[in-house]
Amino acid sequence: MKPLLTGLLLLFLARVPAAPAATPELQEGVDYVRIEAGPLDPRAGRIEVAEVFAYTCPHCASFEPRLQEWKRRLPADVDLVQVPAAFGGASDAWARTYYASRQLGVATRSHPALFEALHQRHSLPRNPTPQELGEFFKDFGVDPERLRAALADPQVGEQVRKAGAWIRTIDLEGTPSLVVNGRYRVRGRDFDDMLRIAGALVARERAAMRSQTSR
Repeated sequence: MKPLLTGLLLLFLARVPAAPAATPELQEGVDYVRIEAGPLDPRAGRIEVAEVFAYTCPHCASFEPRLQEWKRRLPADVDLVQVPAAFGGASDAWARTYYASRQLGVATRSHPALFEALHQRHSLPRNPTPQELGEFFKDFGVDPERLRAALADPQVGEQVRKAGAWIRTIDLEGTPSLVVNGRYRVRGRDFDDMLRIAGALVARERAAMRSQTSR
């Protein structure tokens, strides 16, 4: 009888769902750095997660598909804002390319394709000529003249300037980097850890916003 009861107990315990593992407490200076930059594109009632990237950065190319998968699971009150690293020179040229593609309405498709062209297919050089960029964007239905006009547009230039100025306030350590609401620059051991930390900081910001609203 005793072995039967023991067997029934083990069967019962096997069916009881395991308690979820406790989420590790975030440590300032290890998981994130506190900053005072503020969001790049603040919107009332929204939480901004900004990713600073560079098209020529191989780590950014590897991170991009994971980031987009994470984006699909974000709560409705979170905005993912991608920020090209504008440090002057060639980096500004790539930043112009990103903002021009947004102005032309093709960034959703051309953004991952640029990473692929640079790091997988090697069909674009690190410093492409306007003609080479024009040929690339033809695949997205953009006439080379329209691309040149967008690249030279003062509004695109202002976006590059704004991105560069904001990046200088976040004490950037490298790319890719995640910044939550302009208050926390994420660290992390690897890409998955970065996304875990960012998610926890988003939850922290949401709780702080609710606390302020309820006062």
